[in-house]
Amino acid sequence: MVRNIVVIGGTSHPQLTQNICGVLGIPPADVLLSKFSVGETRVEIKESVRGKDVYIIQSGGGKVNDHLLELLITISACKTASAKRVTAVLPLFPYSRQSDIPYNKTGAPLAAVSNGAFGEDSVNKINNFQPRPGYKQWVAQAGTLVADLLACAGADHIITMDLHDPQYQGFFDIPVDNLYGRPLLKSYIQRNIPNYKRAVIVSPDAGGAKRATAIADSMGIEFALIHKERRPTRITDRQNATMMLVGDVKGRTAILIDDLADTSNTITRAAKLLKKEGAAQVYALVTHGILSGDAIDRINASALDKVVVTNSVDQTEHLRQCPKLEVLEVGHVFAEAIRRVHHGESISVLFHHKIRIWEMEEGKDT
Repeated sequence: MVRNIVVIGGTSHPQLTQNICGVLGIPPADVLLSKFSVGETRVEIKESVRGKDVYIIQSGGGKVNDHLLELLITISACKTASAKRVTAVLPLFPYSRQSDIPYNKTGAPLAAVSNGAFGEDSVNKINNFQPRPGYKQWVAQAGTLVADLLACAGADHIITMDLHDPQYQGFFDIPVDNLYGRPLLKSYIQRNIPNYKRAVIVSPDAGGAKRATAIADSMGIEFALIHKERRPTRITDRQNATMMLVGDVKGRTAILIDDLADTSNTITRAAKLLKKEGAAQVYALVTHGILSGDAIDRINASALDKVVVTNSVDQTEHLRQCPKLEVLEVGHVFAEAIRRVHHGESISVLFHHKIRIWEMEEGKDT
C-alpha cells in the first residue's frame, strides 16, 4: 500500500483508474464529476488533499474536449486545496497529433503566430511553403497549447505514454515522463505469435520507422517499411498516396507496429498491401487504439488478422464490435510509474532492465 497519495479518476476511463488503484493498494479518491444544467463541467473533491501527492488520471480518447476541461478544473481544485504536488496522468496525450508546422489553410485549429520560433526556414523547404514578403505564418500548435494549459492550471508533472510527437516535450514548462508501450508489444509478440523469429516487423510509414526498428533490432527480427509517396491532384488540394513495400514478407507473418490508430486507414491499407505481397498473416500492434468514426467497420472488412491495442483508451465498446481486437492492460505500468515518482525513484529503469512489472498482469516471470 502506497501512503500519502491520492489518485483521482476522471470520467474518460474509470476502469483504468480502478486497475491502477488496485495495484497501488488504495481506493480512488471520492470526487463528484458532473455537469451543471447549462453544460458547464462541475468538479467537487470530497476528501482532503492538503499536503498530499495527487495523481489525476484522464486519457485523451472519447469526448476529448470535455475530458480536457474536466482535467484542468480538477488540477486547479487540487492546487487550491493545498495539494503538495499534482501530476496529470494522460495515457493518451490529447491533441498531440497536430504538428507544429506552417499551416496556411483556413481553419487552422488552435493556431498561433510564429516568426521563426519553430525553425520556419527548414520547415518551409520540407513543405515547399513560400510565404509572401511580410507574411506572418500561422502555426498549428494545439499539442503544445495543451501542455501550457496543464501548467497554467497548476500541474507540477505529467505522465503519458508513447507521445505521438516527442518533440513536444521541449515545449513543456513542467517535467514529463513519457512511458513506452514497447515492452508490452514485445511481450505479446513473444507469447502469442508462433515462430515469431521468422516474422517481419513492418512500419506502416516512414515516421514510425524508428519505433518499429527498435523492436525489430531488440528481438532479432527482420524489418520492412511501407513508403508513401503523396502526389497532389490538379483539381483539388487533396493528395493521393501510393504505397510501396520495401522488404520481403512473402509466406511470413507481418507485424505492423504503430503508436496510434485513429481512423485505421493507415494500418488497413498497409495490411492490404502486405497480403498482396504474399504475407501469410498480418497483425497490427498499436499502443493507442482511438478507433474513431468507422474505424471498427474498416478493420472488420480489412485484410488484418488481428489488431492488438492497449487500454490507454477505453476499449469496452470496441471489443464488443470487433472480433479481431485484442487489448493489453497498461494499468500496472502506470501504477508502477506513479509509485516510482511518488518515492523519487527512476522511471527509465523500467525500460532499460527486465523488471517483473511488465509481467504482473499475467502473473508470469520473464
